Amino acid sequence: MNEKTVSWQSGSTAFHLGAKMESLKALAKGHHQVMIVDETVLRLHGHRLPRIPVIPVVSNETEKSLETARKIYNQLTDMKADRNTLIWCVGGGITTDIGGFSASTYMRGLPFILVPTTLLGQVDAAIGGKCGVNFKGFKNLVGTFSHPTDVVVDYEFLKTLPEEEFRNGLAEMVKHACIADKTLFERLESLYELPKQLKSRQKEALSLIEQSIPIKINIVVQDEREGGRRKLLNFGHTFGHAIEATTGIPHGHAVSIGMVMAAQLSVELDMLEDTETDRLIRLLSRYNLPVKLPVLPELLQKALWHDKKKNNDLIDMVVLTEIGKAELTPISIQKLKEFLYDLRQYQ
Repeated sequence: MNEKTVSWQSGSTAFHLGAKMESLKALAKGHHQVMIVDETVLRLHGHRLPRIPVIPVVSNETEKSLETARKIYNQLTDMKADRNTLIWCVGGGITTDIGGFSASTYMRGLPFILVPTTLLGQVDAAIGGKCGVNFKGFKNLVGTFSHPTDVVVDYEFLKTLPEEEFRNGLAEMVKHACIADKTLFERLESLYELPKQLKSRQKEALSLIEQSIPIKINIVVQDEREGGRRKLLNFGHTFGHAIEATTGIPHGHAVSIGMVMAAQLSVELDMLEDTETDRLIRLLSRYNLPVKLPVLPELLQKALWHDKKKNNDLIDMVVLTEIGKAELTPISIQKLKEFLYDLRQYQ
């Protein structure tokens, strides 16, 4: 097991990489405990989880809502949760988001531990202190910045992960490589059966997770509240969230298409070579991730204009200068409209 404690502006988080869930139950010693858990994870892995009161949740974007948070508050009240209560949040990114949001807002904030059970959760969603829910169809429109006391990355959960969820997580690993680590990108290019290798927990494949996680940690440490550098983590997500809101396709699929669009925008701005975009498309295609929009580009406009990164008539876009290097560039809404119109040539 690889352990690392990261200090934030407000508190710290202990990361337990390659941990065994059964060996870490002492993390909550001295606390009253409650577990918010994905009901599927509870069914498949309940025998490995702490024997504590449980609040099961359904892991889908529709349930990631203020209504679900209200139901959790009601159950926490019935369980007589107080400031000495520690919340275990066990599941994929949706569950850790809604669990962290509920914990960080109940009684103005209870301590919580995140146990991400999906690849997406392990490399991205459980890192960085963002907790939130969707509102009126827009992703994570309501939320908080609140760091867990611990993040437990237990690779045993990958044994039961569906193929679709591996693709969602791989999209985020590719994103990390694109913005900050050319070597990680090259390693992803070199492995042809990565989902199968991760499922069987092969050492080389798992080491890619442990290479990806510090990329996000290091960026967040420099900019916790997303005032500047942390926005680089939105590579592919500005378009991706708009695609997800418009089409309802899985998050990783939307981000995959969004990264290709962001790379194509980078080329149009004369910041990236065409060959780098081609390289990105080949890698995403290898992992059966989509690279083309399933709808007309202009249909994304409404969702783009609701993006949290919009400032008057500008949207902060993450563009690439090469694989492994990214920059933040404000783009006018008019320029994005022109780009979306021009994008028809790629479809």
